[in-house]
Amino acid sequence: MSADGAFRESRMTTHEPHDAPMADCLKIDLGLIGYEESLKLQQRLVAARKAGAIEDVLLLCEHPHVITLGRNGKRQNLLVSEQVLRQKGVEFFETSRGGDITYHGPGQIVGYPVLNLGAIRRDVVWYVRMLEEAMIRATAEFGIAADRIAGKTGIWVQSGNTEEKLGAIGVHISRWVTSHGLAYNVSTDLRFFDLIVPCGMVDRNATSLEKLLGRSVQESEVAPRIAKHLGELFGLELQNTSKEELLVKLEQAEQSVAVSA
Repeated sequence: MSADGAFRESRMTTHEPHDAPMADCLKIDLGLIGYEESLKLQQRLVAARKAGAIEDVLLLCEHPHVITLGRNGKRQNLLVSEQVLRQKGVEFFETSRGGDITYHGPGQIVGYPVLNLGAIRRDVVWYVRMLEEAMIRATAEFGIAADRIAGKTGIWVQSGNTEEKLGAIGVHISRWVTSHGLAYNVSTDLRFFDLIVPCGMVDRNATSLEKLLGRSVQESEVAPRIAKHLGELFGLELQNTSKEELLVKLEQAEQSVAVSA
């Protein structure tokens, strides 16, 4: 199928958003946070969400330079040694998310929804399509047409005779509670993608919103738009919450679970 044909097919197969009454969801901007710290926080939130001790949560953040490998990823898609990564100040983690290999770093918005998908819609494919849809809609607000490619997860923009990847997705779902999520390149240093075969695809490059617009773009211009569309698509009423407030609420949730166990 041609690139244009793939784009057309993706539009035809888009699933409809969630249309049930709005539920509360805590939205936290973590700022720049290490990957390992964010992973441990997600694990705590997932446990609390499974126990019904905390609301749905949307974490937004940036990471210092890090490369992550999905559970089905191929190590050979890391093109340099871990020694070279250390020299460049890039961490490396193997993770439980889906997908292959990807890079996270400054200038990239990372979104980690910890949602009880069982109360929203028990459909993993639909969930991934909605993550894509939120990024597509946010991109459209900047006058850029992004879309899906049939058979390839993430969002893409046409570049000549090929497509470039603007947003990536890798998720994990356990007992219908989600973790991991999406990564959207705003002002990302795209040279770091040269260290890997992004998402295991040798014929596709990454791009950024800043490159597409030809001007400087701040993450603060984009993150609220992505969050807004995620809320609308999943039927969630986003409640702005600080990291400190979240940690207090999480500790209380963990204590209540421990007492009832």
